[in-house]
Amino acid sequence: MNLAWLLAWRFRGNKRQNGFISFISASSTFGIGLGCFVLIVLLSVMNGFEKELKNKLLSVIPHGEFSSVYPDGIADWSTDLNQILRHPHVTFAQPYIKTTGMLQKGNEMKAVQLTGIDPLFASKGHVPSLVSGPVWQRFIADSSHVLLGAGVMSRLGLNEGDSLQVLLPQLSDDLRLSVPKTLRLTVVGSIDLGGELSNHLGYMHMSKAADAQGVTHQAQGLMVRFDDPFQAPRWVRDIGFSLQSEVYMSNWTMTEGNLYQDIQLVRVVVYIALVLVIGVACFNIVSTLVMAVNEKQSEIAMLKSMGAKHGLIIAVFMFQGLLNGLVGTSVGVILGVVTALYLADIARALEGLLGTQFLSGDIYFIDFLPSQLVWHEVYVTAAIALGLSVLATLYPSIKAARINPANVLGH
Repeated sequence: MNLAWLLAWRFRGNKRQNGFISFISASSTFGIGLGCFVLIVLLSVMNGFEKELKNKLLSVIPHGEFSSVYPDGIADWSTDLNQILRHPHVTFAQPYIKTTGMLQKGNEMKAVQLTGIDPLFASKGHVPSLVSGPVWQRFIADSSHVLLGAGVMSRLGLNEGDSLQVLLPQLSDDLRLSVPKTLRLTVVGSIDLGGELSNHLGYMHMSKAADAQGVTHQAQGLMVRFDDPFQAPRWVRDIGFSLQSEVYMSNWTMTEGNLYQDIQLVRVVVYIALVLVIGVACFNIVSTLVMAVNEKQSEIAMLKSMGAKHGLIIAVFMFQGLLNGLVGTSVGVILGVVTALYLADIARALEGLLGTQFLSGDIYFIDFLPSQLVWHEVYVTAAIALGLSVLATLYPSIKAARINPANVLGH
């Protein structure tokens, strides 16, 4: 084995080697390294987006919702709430009422989705973390207070303490739209969620929303949060079928899931495309070794005439091709890991240098380029590159072992 490594290293570093062979060999090494580097960086970006989706966007929106099929709400919602809280993966649950209306300030109007929450339950949830302590205390002190998204307040030119009108649609007994109901609310604070959510979201008191919407049972539905939001579709279905009340079931993948599905789709496409890039680079190893075998037929013939077995010849050229893959994979993996770890800082430096912003917080739910390195993906990438490198050496190595010394030395 040591002799095979020694001969492979000598053949690879032979100064008399054809320049074209050296070029093909270097291009295969570069291609493998580039494929590993780009694959690790892009997978880290996808992981970063998924992490930020979970920690930021999914920390705000409910993971699952159970809404009443009747307009007057869930009659025995407290019993259903206690049953939901007994689920081992539920971390939080609260009643709610959702309504869509038009906010009016002067001549300006803006459509908004207001979620009515009970301060007693909401104090244990995520909403208080979106505002300062004094703002939250002012919100729970008066049922006419409202919290609005930063985008809504900017659109209407609102400030804390401003009063506004909310026009809520009303249905008549024959399910036709009637004269909208008007509420007077006071803005006590803003919520900046990033992206589109801040442009159409607000929170008000559930009791106020119940009176306005005619929800006699005080709760239109129940919203829940899980310890793993990516399992929400399955757990929402399990809980929904076990409840006594008749409810519609919904989870975050139905409303905000397009972003998560895009991340998963891009991840798969990136993986397939860059593995193919690595594969094409490995095929250059085949070309390199085939030409090297043709060039070194006399050396192979002399080795075989001195007693070298087929296994030694095969190992020599397999190790020679593996060296290309090993060098390319090592360089690509090291550069990819370092870049992925400091990608956010690199992106900020480029933004400052170019005077532009890669991600706008007004459109996306984050305003920076995220990155999260997952080590098992690094190992898989390196294993794929080395595995393809080994497979690429099989044909040239076997061809070298079949060389007949008599035919070569006779010439």
